[in-house]
Amino acid sequence: MTTQSERATMRGGHSVTMTDVAERAGVSTATVSRVLNGNYPVAQATKDAVKRAIDDLGYTANAHARALASSATHSVGIIVNDLVDPFFSYIVRGVEQEASTTGRLCIVAASQGDVDREIELIDRMISQRTDAVIVVGGAYDDAGARRRMAERARALAGIGSTLVLCGRPSVGDKAPTKIVGYDNEGGAFAVTEHLISLGHRRILYLGGPVGLSTSVARLAGYRRAMQSRGLDVPTELVRQGAFGRRFGHAEMSEILASKLDVTAVFAANDLVAAGALDAMTAAGVRVPEDISLVGYDDIPQSSELTPKLTTVHVPLEEMGRESVRLALSQDDDAFGRHADGEIIIGTRVVVRESAAAPAATPWASRR
Repeated sequence: MTTQSERATMRGGHSVTMTDVAERAGVSTATVSRVLNGNYPVAQATKDAVKRAIDDLGYTANAHARALASSATHSVGIIVNDLVDPFFSYIVRGVEQEASTTGRLCIVAASQGDVDREIELIDRMISQRTDAVIVVGGAYDDAGARRRMAERARALAGIGSTLVLCGRPSVGDKAPTKIVGYDNEGGAFAVTEHLISLGHRRILYLGGPVGLSTSVARLAGYRRAMQSRGLDVPTELVRQGAFGRRFGHAEMSEILASKLDVTAVFAANDLVAAGALDAMTAAGVRVPEDISLVGYDDIPQSSELTPKLTTVHVPLEEMGRESVRLALSQDDDAFGRHADGEIIIGTRVVVRESAAAPAATPWASRR
């Protein structure tokens, strides 16, 4: 027979849930779980607020759920699109470094951009009772995918764990997630503005899958910079596709063969920029003397190219570390600067050798 200590008290036919307690106390369900299980230190003020909500609502935690929460494996899971892509691998490094400082194992998995695979991996990590699951990278505007992700966030919160969206947009205000983002659009605006300040007016935007949140933000920043200077962005100046070196090379080769009038290229990431540079070098185009080139992300390889690449620095390892810190924070205001469970990290332009003032005679007109 179920005892009072093994069930949530019924109020007017409604079973009082952990979510009800969280809403009353103004905290996350993960924080309620931590107070109930006592397996994480929680600020006294937060603990008192949760206990008041529990008393007010007459909530009694389910004993089985407590047992599951207490069987956590002291691990942190991270799911990325591709382990080979430096953008993801450096975030993984930051997660592993921070997880190890807390004595936790880092479990790494790759989804290869497959939403179903991503959900399956989260489910496996739930079954492993990981202390946090960090999902990295952009997402498409898919209501079904957001709903499924929100469901997993609630499942994780139910066992005292946390879902962190790293470099990914929210899946809804009611989902118990935490977010670590970066000023994606701002970085794109700044690097485009840098090219404009050098005198460029015909700037090609190259790369980034159509509809992916990361691409959407970077393209928006480019457009905003151009429009703020009264510059048109005709269709031929926007060429989108994969975030990869092969795409950058193939597309830039085609652009050069078409003699499209451009004096600068903003590649949507450094890998696309490297591919574009390969194509320009093969075609006898000098960078930056003939065409300037900038990238995004500031992966280590960007400073090893010839010429060294001007790009937007994203603190990838710090994003990984912050994801772990936020997931394991003692309460909802552990850092004192993001009580809503969200951190936005700044980006900055790193000026190197690949961008200069446009040539007096455009390269395309000299062919």
